Amino acid sequence: MKNKILIAILLFTHALCYSQQKITWEDLAKVTYTDKFFPAYDDYFKHPDFSASVKALEGKKITITGYFLNIDPNGKLFMLSKGPMSACFFCGQGGPETAVELQFTNVKHFKTDNIVSMTGTLKLNASDVEHFNYILIECEGELVN
Repeated sequence: MKNKILIAILLFTHALCYSQQKITWEDLAKVTYTDKFFPAYDDYFKHPDFSASVKALEGKKITITGYFLNIDPNGKLFMLSKGPMSACFFCGQGGPETAVELQFTNVKHFKTDNIVSMTGTLKLNASDVEHFNYILIECEGELVN
């Protein structure tokens, strides 16, 4: 009997260690911004200061649901947005915390504005203005019904 209990505890612990954490857009909203000058671009950009709770998500496998957007005519830049294309952050309807750059292991093509659940490893980006503040690497997605 003790062996069965021990095995059950080990299996439960293993599942917790390797499962992804589901997060919401409210989790990613815990960030503040200051304007920072980037000499290479001769311009100011919003520089994120991630909260401790957001920093704790870095490097973790997470799942988040949102609207899929293919924003590159060559099909090489994809993002997940809190809102549909007409209400995404670059249309003035939110900030950078309402979008996640998607870097796929195997690109799966969804239609713009499909509601999808994406799972991948979260990377925080505060210094490279050519990428989003939130990047989901090695991500995989599925349509939400």
